[in-house]
Amino acid sequence: MTTLRRGRLVFDVHDDGPADGVPVVLLHGFPQDSSSWSRVLPALHEAGLRTVALDQRGYSPGARPRERSAYRLEHLVDDVVDLLDTTGPAHVVGHDWGGNVAWALAAREPERVRSLTVLSVPHPAALARSLVRSGQALRSLYVGFFQVPVLPEVGMRRTLEGTLVRMGLPADDAARYAARMREPGAMRAALNWYRALALSRPAVGDVAVPTTYVWGSADPALGRWAAESTEGYVHAPYRFVELDAGHWLPETRPDDVAGAVLDRVTGYEGS
Repeated sequence: MTTLRRGRLVFDVHDDGPADGVPVVLLHGFPQDSSSWSRVLPALHEAGLRTVALDQRGYSPGARPRERSAYRLEHLVDDVVDLLDTTGPAHVVGHDWGGNVAWALAAREPERVRSLTVLSVPHPAALARSLVRSGQALRSLYVGFFQVPVLPEVGMRRTLEGTLVRMGLPADDAARYAARMREPGAMRAALNWYRALALSRPAVGDVAVPTTYVWGSADPALGRWAAESTEGYVHAPYRFVELDAGHWLPETRPDDVAGAVLDRVTGYEGS
């Protein structure tokens, strides 16, 4: 493990695979960490790729600012930009909240992103439209609960592990993530990603880098309307992969995830 320093923040970075391989930056979701990619990495390394998995803001113990405004999307993107300063342009893969960061990064800094592979989370503009054009608002009610001070932290510490298992996450992963969320300040920091949503500016724009979007048709949090609408926000080679799966794609469908990443990376590097 290495570290990335940004002012007073120190991020944990897991840099693995061939040192001279093409870099693939991996961005985890909530309430995961970089270990969520552990089942995906072997196939990427076997293909000669270097993987750089970041424990993002709030998840690295040395990067847990208290204030809600510190978790605005633009700050989360800035963290990855600083990481890319060390790797050079990279293929970027994001799941869940890491997918939101990846969409925003590719829209804002396309010259740094060789290709984009996003798991579960559709383009933010498609998701926003789906709140009024489909049943997505019901799926997203939990986001409103997360805005309440203190109560979500107390409740989630008690119920998180069981909730994750009921949502289809393997029990060993659920136990590991729940333990991480019991570290000082960790749960508040993770929830602040949601609490800073209203503070984030500007809106995420369209993407002009080669993109693959992978969605599980049984995802309880993210519905079909936004998934199928995402293509309209990508102005570059695009592939939509629908899996008969739930939300936790890196843990439960690692072979499919690795295959999607390798197809996208190979298509770029071979062009």
